[in-house]
Amino acid sequence: MNPELLYVIAGIMVLLGLAGTVLPALPGVPLVFAGMLLAAWVGDFQHISVWSVAALAVLTVLAVGIDLLASAFGTKIAGASKWAFIGAGIGAIVGLFFGLPGLLLGPFVGAVAAEALVTQNLQQAAKAGVGASIGLLFGAIGKIALAFTMLGLFALALLF
Repeated sequence: MNPELLYVIAGIMVLLGLAGTVLPALPGVPLVFAGMLLAAWVGDFQHISVWSVAALAVLTVLAVGIDLLASAFGTKIAGASKWAFIGAGIGAIVGLFFGLPGLLLGPFVGAVAAEALVTQNLQQAAKAGVGASIGLLFGAIGKIALAFTMLGLFALALLF
């Protein structure tokens, strides 16, 4: 296959991955990593070494872990049930269909609805929604920071 085409595909994967750091339907940071791995492979690991790829892999695992922990921590700190966490995830996916307002409100609405169904306590459900939203926000901030750290590491590996 044409190396230039593979580099373009790698670039598209990185760009989609960056979008995925805020869009819950895309596997953001893993997609960024996959694009960088493809670019390194196409270049026979000459400019981007195996060690650089290993460091990028560690950052990817860290980003995925931070995202999961931040979401779980947000709902737990609010005293929410596991159903609020699940509801927030479903709300985030449904929110995709409603643009930016859906992305922002979907996790909150999903967590509130799920918690209200389980506990029958609207005050606790609202608290769970706030906790889930804060957790998702901090998870997204962590993913974005690590994705840009990966970009910086990749750029440094290319330069040196």
